[in-house]
Amino acid sequence: METKSAFISVVGRPNVGKSSLLNKLIGQKISIVSNKPQTTRTKIIGVLNREAVQLVFVDTPGFHKPHNLLGKNMIKAIEEGMSDVDAAVLVVDAAPKFRLEVGELPAAEIDLLSDLTKRRMPIILAINKIDLLREKEALLEIIARYNRFAEFTSVVPISAKTGDGIDILEKECMHFAKPSVHYFGDEDITDQPDRVMVAELIREKLLRCLDKEIPHGIAVDLERFFERDREDGAPILQIDAVIYCEKESHKGIIIGGGGKMLKKIGMLARRDIEAFYGIPVSLKLWVKTKEDWRNRQGLIHTFGLDGE
Repeated sequence: METKSAFISVVGRPNVGKSSLLNKLIGQKISIVSNKPQTTRTKIIGVLNREAVQLVFVDTPGFHKPHNLLGKNMIKAIEEGMSDVDAAVLVVDAAPKFRLEVGELPAAEIDLLSDLTKRRMPIILAINKIDLLREKEALLEIIARYNRFAEFTSVVPISAKTGDGIDILEKECMHFAKPSVHYFGDEDITDQPDRVMVAELIREKLLRCLDKEIPHGIAVDLERFFERDREDGAPILQIDAVIYCEKESHKGIIIGGGGKMLKKIGMLARRDIEAFYGIPVSLKLWVKTKEDWRNRQGLIHTFGLDGE
């Protein structure tokens, strides 16, 4: 049987649901999700195998104006994610919290569409969060608005939350598959190393539990990650992780009174890690301060946030 493959970039503004879409397409959580902007910091690959066809999705950070060195690295990840791919899925929000003038688009989306058009790249428009639309007729106005700025190979209304339209989007992506070897194994679902996956699952809980500004200055680094035997001989995953923040005042907030916040974060993270690996987990967390680490290339590299 002839094998086929396609590389497809998933792009869009922050908080439009790119990571949720990737997880739904792959059928397993490989990219963390939160309601805070810039949750995804690096390029993440998700692999979908359907018999002889392999679709490789490249999830990218939300397109934004960078304010520090980490932000510039994130924009670099977006540019890399749009290079050497067969097509792009532009994910947009059907029910944004902000209001736009009739016929207009957010500036970030106009810039993305301009870039994709210059690359002469086929674009699928995925209109996400249709479950939040009160009137489905509003889809027609949304489609007309985007058609003013670019030509799309197809337009697919979806809900990454409920799964509506995901099968249709997958079929549309299949059209870009060309005769080729498979670049990943049939059992692979991502290119993310285990240590990165675990660090991201911990960071997700920090994003969900903490106030708006603090999570953006947080990184997670694993000091120990290995499987050992318990006294009864059963396997257990031992994880020791350090949470880095930029201010000493943030350290106290992360730990919480009597360590309650850190315990909550650890409990939620351990639950997800155990679900992913299917074995018990012993998770130990520490919190340390590294001032202004988002502008220090050495630390950005140490935390694996430069794509190297």
